[in-house]
Amino acid sequence: MDIRQINDEYSVAGQITVDDLATVAQMGFKAIVCHRPDAEVDGQPTFAEIAEAAKVLGIEARHIPVGREGVGFEQVQEFVDALDEMDRPMLGYCRSGARSTAIYQQTLHIRA
Repeated sequence: MDIRQINDEYSVAGQITVDDLATVAQMGFKAIVCHRPDAEVDGQPTFAEIAEAAKVLGIEARHIPVGREGVGFEQVQEFVDALDEMDRPMLGYCRSGARSTAIYQQTLHIRA
């Protein structure tokens, strides 16, 4: 698991697994947001699997998928709400971390 810190409130990673969540919790993350659509590739864990395991560890999880069409206005608004409502630090993940970085960057002017 390659976690890249964007700032004190937000970091990004590629796809995480249920087994990664213990490490995520130990690192102090309070929330995770999945920006990857379910079933994007065969064998990918579903958001429900990740969310269920995260809940057991006291980590709040939210699903704001960003597909091939890219980041849209609705997704940015949903993510602004997540940033306002969820505890931090927060970990965003997708396949590589690129979508999780892109959507966060699009919230900066709204939350400034």
